[in-house]
Amino acid sequence: MSAVKQQYVILDTRGRKVTTEELAALFDKHSDEYLEFDRVPIKRSQRPDLHAMLVIDDLCPGDKDIISAAEHDEFWLSVSVEEFAAVATEDIVIELTRCGLRYDNYCEALGFFA
Repeated sequence: MSAVKQQYVILDTRGRKVTTEELAALFDKHSDEYLEFDRVPIKRSQRPDLHAMLVIDDLCPGDKDIISAAEHDEFWLSVSVEEFAAVATEDIVIELTRCGLRYDNYCEALGFFA
C-alpha cells in the first residue's frame, strides 16, 4: 500500500460514511477552496486534475477509463458517487475541491470544468 493510500485509510477510520446528500453539502461548504491547488500539502502531481484522479483511483479503484462523459467544457468521472461517499471524509473533499473537482447536482456525478 502506498504512503498516500495509507494516509486516506487513516482518515477513513477517523471519519464516518456520508450520504450522497451530505457529500454534495460538503462540496458546497468548501466551495471557497475551489482551485486552490497551492494549498494541497502533498502533491502526487503538479497537475491538479491528475492529482485528483490519482487520489480518486486509490479510494475507488476501477478498471475502466476514469472519464466517462464530456460535454462542451465539462467532463464527468466514471466513479460511483455512492462508492466515493462511502470513503470520503471532509479532508478528502477539501483536497479534491482544491484540485477543481466538483459534485454536479444535476448529473449526480463528480466532474471538472475543462
